[in-house]
Amino acid sequence: MSELAADGIPVAVTCRVLQLARQPYYRWLAAPVSRSEVVRAYRANALFDAHRDDPEFGYRLLVNEARDAGEPMADRTAWTIASDNGWWSVFGKKRGRTGKKPGPAVHDDLCTMTDDHGRVRHVFTTEAPNRLWLTDITEHNTAEGKLYLCAVKDAYSGRIVGYSIDSRMKSQLAVSALENAVRMRGDVAGCVLHSDRGSQFRSRKLRRALTHHGMVGSMGRVASCGDNAAMESFFALLQKNVLNRRSWATREELRIAIVTWIERTYHRHRRQARLGRLTPIEFETIMKTNIALAA
Repeated sequence: MSELAADGIPVAVTCRVLQLARQPYYRWLAAPVSRSEVVRAYRANALFDAHRDDPEFGYRLLVNEARDAGEPMADRTAWTIASDNGWWSVFGKKRGRTGKKPGPAVHDDLCTMTDDHGRVRHVFTTEAPNRLWLTDITEHNTAEGKLYLCAVKDAYSGRIVGYSIDSRMKSQLAVSALENAVRMRGDVAGCVLHSDRGSQFRSRKLRRALTHHGMVGSMGRVASCGDNAAMESFFALLQKNVLNRRSWATREELRIAIVTWIERTYHRHRRQARLGRLTPIEFETIMKTNIALAA
């Protein structure tokens, strides 16, 4: 309309032809874009850039990336923008029951405490690294068959300190994950490894490995949903952000996707509220530096 007016065509004529009112046009001409719209556009651009780089991110992770890019906003604002534009992560599926009964425990449950009211609850926190590790196994289908992941998580920072991926769910899967964790962390004598009562964790091979490294085993109770909740939360994230994103043609394809998500996204981009909104790598680095300075 401005260009037509510059060519000598009255605005009234243009509005009449286009069946538009003149007053809204003049109001827009005086203030084409509001300040709030400009701010929202910059925020949306920051969220879109983060979503384009990591499509599996939900709005909580997108808002963290946007803040790092210089566009701070509330979580609710990020959710509204992402919802309006359809920038969704993949939602996970509930795991079904296998019908298998857990075997007898070969270790005591060392992750429980009794509160002042006599109630027993699990505690999956610790004040230093390599004091409490959590482990579990998850599986997913590919066109070639199932792929199994055994991961070991340090309760101190939430970092996955070791993992093993294989096409068979044998005791060696758990042993390999533990050995990888020991190689990464060094001296782990006295560390507690907490697991469920799966046969891989009750095997003689794993018990020998624990003894060899001076570690202590711990096992939860039967039919207790809180037995390994901290490890289950990690697998839920993996399920949402990797496993359920699409169908996987080969085991190798899925293996690469799992490793990439753990090492690049979970360790270095996913901030955790309990860590002061730091990633596991950032938290361990900062805490290690503080300890060194204090010494």
